[in-house]
Amino acid sequence: MGGVTVHLQKLSVGSESIQTLADWQDHVVARRQQQGLSAHHVHVTRMFPKRKEDLLEGGSIYWVIKGNILCRNRIVALDETTKNGHRACAILMDPELIPVLPVPRRAFQGWRYLQVGDAPADLTGAENGADLPAAFRAKLIQLGAW
Repeated sequence: MGGVTVHLQKLSVGSESIQTLADWQDHVVARRQQQGLSAHHVHVTRMFPKRKEDLLEGGSIYWVIKGNILCRNRIVALDETTKNGHRACAILMDPELIPVLPVPRRAFQGWRYLQVGDAPADLTGAENGADLPAAFRAKLIQLGAW
């Protein structure tokens, strides 16, 4: 390996909160396990990232929910697959969702690269509000107070 780590950012369409995204991901993982597949969350995208090696150097998908990056999943593999008869990329992720310090993002199509220096820090410790209830954090974000 030896590349430069890079991340992806992606809109979580339909998610209302980190919890609703987690619920969906749990559903996907359970369905994969019933099919005899690995216990990873998977997202299939039409475009195959050109920076595959850099993403596999510790990259994550940072999820945009309601206009803010709120959490991430660590990327564990990028596999070629098909979707609707066309070449596609299956992004396999560790199923653990890691909350991050909220960062506003405008809507965009597909996914975008996110450089390590631009990625929000993980939400850990009381000083970052990790001990606040998720609903309270969500309200602070909604009010623009975070």
